[in-house]
Amino acid sequence: MVGIDKDYRFEGPDGEATLLDLFDGRRQLIVYRFFFEPWVARWPDGGCEGCSMVVDNIGHLAHLNARDTSLVVVSAAPQADIDRYKQRMGWTLPWFTTTDDFSEDFDVDQYFGLNVFLREGDRLFHTYYTTGRAAEAIGSVWSLLDLTPLGRQEEWEDSPEGYPQTPPYGWWRLHDEYENGAANGSTSDR
Repeated sequence: MVGIDKDYRFEGPDGEATLLDLFDGRRQLIVYRFFFEPWVARWPDGGCEGCSMVVDNIGHLAHLNARDTSLVVVSAAPQADIDRYKQRMGWTLPWFTTTDDFSEDFDVDQYFGLNVFLREGDRLFHTYYTTGRAAEAIGSVWSLLDLTPLGRQEEWEDSPEGYPQTPPYGWWRLHDEYENGAANGSTSDR
């Protein structure tokens, strides 16, 4: 646990918010850094395919809230763009714009990541960080595919001859783009 003394600020649908505000009165906070900003592929019409799949896999927040835990998404994108993308994807979870060096300080300025915080009164602590494939633990799609005979069907898997395989991450799409018939191609922005 590392104490946080810096006063981080975010912009939300209701205006300015602090890191403490993101807890929404709860003791624990999970912050997912989503790649959605001007320099990321697909901007401004869509966000990162992998980040979008992660958010698609986040269940109803009432279950986390019942355990004194809040979950929010943050990006560098302005709120108007975030709201437009949330509407397109049908998401309702809280999503804030970073307005300072929060992303740099928590190693998510050039990549997505998951940071966890604990609140003791008004004192905040950073308790966990992960990125890359380790963040897949919050997504049921990967866990469910890992149970199937064909698995994720990616080249890194040790599969028998003739099993379908594509490059890692190449099959991911925004959930409203699979019907375009491109589910096995590779248009990943990573």
